[in-house]
Amino acid sequence: MNTRILTTLTALATGALLAATAACGAKSLDAGASDRKSVVLDKAPTEEKAAGVIDAVTPDQDLAAKVPSSVKSGGLKVVSSIGYPPMELFATDGRTPIGFDPALARAIARKLGVKVTITDEEFNSQIPGVLSGRYDFVISSMSDTPEREGQITFVDYVRAGAGLLVKKGDPAGITGPKDLCGKTVSVVDNGSSMNLAERYAADCKKAGSAAVNILKFPGDQEALLQVSGGRAQASITDYVVAASKAADPKLAVDAVALDGTESPWGIGIRPDNKQLIESVKGALGALIRSGEYAKLLQAWNLGKLAVPSVVVNGGK
Repeated sequence: MNTRILTTLTALATGALLAATAACGAKSLDAGASDRKSVVLDKAPTEEKAAGVIDAVTPDQDLAAKVPSSVKSGGLKVVSSIGYPPMELFATDGRTPIGFDPALARAIARKLGVKVTITDEEFNSQIPGVLSGRYDFVISSMSDTPEREGQITFVDYVRAGAGLLVKKGDPAGITGPKDLCGKTVSVVDNGSSMNLAERYAADCKKAGSAAVNILKFPGDQEALLQVSGGRAQASITDYVVAASKAADPKLAVDAVALDGTESPWGIGIRPDNKQLIESVKGALGALIRSGEYAKLLQAWNLGKLAVPSVVVNGGK
């Protein structure tokens, strides 16, 4: 018996064995998106706080079947601007993106049954990169605004606004803007936080309450030091920044969300890519309904940013 006959017989035997195995309940790697997860789907980086949640996400077969063919074959190409913790930051290797935005991108990819790559780009290059087709979507703490909606379509994934940093346990009893009357507040000079501080100070004056003493500094760190050092009772900043600081026990501070300052942040997708918009919308909705979305937020101390359902182009 020659080599070719042996090879043929071996192939026939192997085929029979595979068929028998399939008949007994084992599944082929090509049986569907959910069956390919051990081969196709990426594991979360070990330093990702939500790694356990991400790795537990399994594909939705109906959603996976409707993913654009380019994404099925090439994976989901995501762009972000890394350097705004806890939303986006690098792991200690200096090159692996972690944080809530990369975590959600990875969870969406797993729900759709595809691989994902996350690329760091300068913020202003991200929308052009999506429009050119270089990236499938941008997720980068990007506010959904009417102006941006003129370029790309947003699948809104959080509502974020301003927040207060106060000493651990909130000894000054500051739960909102009205409690700032008669207090000292630190802010970054010439920014949205200073504008809020001045607005709250004006409200206190209008109400006949004690004045707000505003201390202005060039950066968040200097403003935070005023709270930890006792010179200020509160510091106004972005809520996600406050949440990041509050998650560090060494700083001994709490974060307080400033209600009424929230606006939606969205995942930006090229408007004519209707199939991908529906895929991302469906995956995010599935993650919200399963509770996995809430767990991703909690892992990064961002529970207050949660949206109850998926909205497209909700910026006003």
